[in-house]
Amino acid sequence: MPHLIHAARAAQHRAARAAARIGTAHPLTRLLLAAAAVAATAAWEAGHRVADVHPPRHHERIPRV
Repeated sequence: MPHLIHAARAAQHRAARAAARIGTAHPLTRLLLAAAAVAATAAWEAGHRVADVHPPRHHERIPRV
């Protein structure tokens, strides 16, 4: 389910933007961080790897396990 990966990445980006703009202690940032964690957990439990949520940059390689 690729939509779980997209949801997790979108939630992470929203939380990061909020943290940069209003700070990490703000209640909205904490709520968005919690939502990002839930989205990442859903993707993980659906069988996606962390590397699916955070694809490597062009110069990085993911070792195959």
